Amino acid sequence: MKILLIDVYNFNKGGAETVCFNTGRMLEEHGHDVVYFTLKWSDNKPSPFSKYFPESKETRSGPFRQVKNMVNYFYHFEAARKMEQLILDERPDIAHIHLMWGQITPSIFPVLQKYGIPILFTVHDYRIICPAYTFRDGSGRICEDCQGKYFYKCFTHTCCKGSKLMSAVMAAEQYFRNAFFNPAKYIDGYVYVSNFAKSIQEKYMPALKSKPNITLYNFSTSISDTPKTMPGDKYYLYFGRLSYEKGVKTLLEAFKILPQCKLKVVGTGPKETELKAFADKEKMQNVEFLGYKQGKELTELVSSAYFVIVPSEWYENNPMTIIEAYSVGTPVVGARIGGIPEIVVENETGYQFESGNSKSLSDTIAKADTLSKTEYETLSSGTLRFAHNNLSSESYFLRLTAFYKQFLN
Repeated sequence: MKILLIDVYNFNKGGAETVCFNTGRMLEEHGHDVVYFTLKWSDNKPSPFSKYFPESKETRSGPFRQVKNMVNYFYHFEAARKMEQLILDERPDIAHIHLMWGQITPSIFPVLQKYGIPILFTVHDYRIICPAYTFRDGSGRICEDCQGKYFYKCFTHTCCKGSKLMSAVMAAEQYFRNAFFNPAKYIDGYVYVSNFAKSIQEKYMPALKSKPNITLYNFSTSISDTPKTMPGDKYYLYFGRLSYEKGVKTLLEAFKILPQCKLKVVGTGPKETELKAFADKEKMQNVEFLGYKQGKELTELVSSAYFVIVPSEWYENNPMTIIEAYSVGTPVVGARIGGIPEIVVENETGYQFESGNSKSLSDTIAKADTLSKTEYETLSSGTLRFAHNNLSSESYFLRLTAFYKQFLN
């Protein structure tokens, strides 16, 4: 089988790319051929398929660059042309999309349909039904006011980065897409990464209920067999983007009243300066900002952590941070929101707390801090058991390829 994997980026920009490239390697390891289609970016990794990659808003040049960027937010003409050339040269059996909205755009849908290539889509976020993709408005509150059709509210609520213009563009793109390239019409099958994501997509686009679908939690490329003992250097770890929807401010507020507990924060993002200023102002000696980490250095931080904390304040789908923590036997304290409660099992793999509530979080951390060595090892065993049962690449491969075969003649 030859699978065409489609993503906006040909480098690990976020969780969607991690899943996309891990899936590609997994398929190749099992003897399948994999073709990639992404946009051009300065950070792209070398690829034998780069001649098919269309320009991105970053690499596009010329006097009409901004005009072209705006047009290509709705319909990417070059992407459609390059996709057709790739299909003629590579003849893929199936197309599996991870990210595309507002970048590659649905311009590729008619091309794929023209050549009879089934289109599958992994739903990493909520852009099918929410223009701003996070279900949060400009004030930061959870918001479902668009209800899958009143997209002008993205503009009235200023949902996109505090910008009326950007919010208007995202709302307009959603109207345009639904009118001419409706996902329920063009996409043949859906891979949801949480049951929560499936339920809310179908709630606001009921036509999706009739589409073949499967729920597959993101998988780990390797899972330890041995549970952890209690770390000597007992620290809690947050790793991820430092942005408003991730709940890191609430996390700092919780640790402000727990000076005996140590927190390490890994990552960068738009709220980094503000968060550091808050920690300095409150003289939080128990918090350490480590900046961006990756590879072996990050893996060791996760493996050595007492708990990983996921304090999200949006409808988090299926966080790779939890997958990565479980794969090395590290328990998780997770916010009770979105798809997180599906994989953070109370008293088995960690603990849940009320999203956005620093008191609930600090109480949960205080509870975790009193565990005996035996109780901690039991939790670590629970994370590995959950990972082997639900997050293994072997199980993922079998279920994904069985789903692929539903669409092949």
